[in-house]
Amino acid sequence: DGTRMDDLFDTVIGADVAATFGYHVGDPIVVAHGLASFAQHKDQPFRVSGILEKTGTPVDRTVIVSMEAIEAIHVDWKSGAQIPGQSTPVDVIREMELTPKAITAALIGVESPLQTFTLQRAINDYREEPLLAILPGVALQELWSIVGIAETALLAVSAMVVVTALIGMMATIFSSLNERRREMAIFRAMGARPLTILSLLVLEAMVMATVGAVLGLVLQYVGLLVAQPFLDSIFGLWIPIDAPTLREVWLILGVICAGVIVSLIPAMRAYRMSVADGMVVKT
Repeated sequence: DGTRMDDLFDTVIGADVAATFGYHVGDPIVVAHGLASFAQHKDQPFRVSGILEKTGTPVDRTVIVSMEAIEAIHVDWKSGAQIPGQSTPVDVIREMELTPKAITAALIGVESPLQTFTLQRAINDYREEPLLAILPGVALQELWSIVGIAETALLAVSAMVVVTALIGMMATIFSSLNERRREMAIFRAMGARPLTILSLLVLEAMVMATVGAVLGLVLQYVGLLVAQPFLDSIFGLWIPIDAPTLREVWLILGVICAGVIVSLIPAMRAYRMSVADGMVVKT
């Protein structure tokens, strides 16, 4: 909403900033910065000229001003504090030379990816001033390699949960066989072949695994819908809600196939049960 920065004291803010503090286009805003304590430039307020659309990135939490504006708000400041008794009128500041004398960081894009490493080497070898070129993608990959250890641990825990669930399903089918001995014997007496009994148990396990996988997907998306706004507002983490990837689909199918394989163990026992075994009452 709004326009780009046209005036020295115009600012463009991110979507989260506008939503959190209730800013609208044209509202005044006081810029504050610092680490241990915030230095507020109340003597030179800015005006919101534009509000960026929601992007799900750190841009949503930014307040963007021009580099000349940074110089302007520090005209009467020295060593991180305002000079006592000094207040330069805004009209005078506008007439000053506000070209920045130093830039701490800049984000540079290249038209061709092939120029990336050439540009990086040229910046690092620049002799006029000590500069350091960092590739954000490489730095994030190194960071993710550290965070990936936790992801691997969570995947291992998930695998153990699946294995435990499969063992529990197999134990449930085993325990139900003693209660269904007479049912199986009646099926056999009515002409059902042993393979039919085996297929019934395998089909039952496949249905259980499929229902469990579908229910897990539904709970996952419901959880994402509920947690997404809270994670975004509290931690600034935007978790997109996308359809399952091909890899995730194969994992789900793998779990269902594992359930079918596990069910073969109790199914083989039912396959070998004789008709007489089900008809005799055991005490």
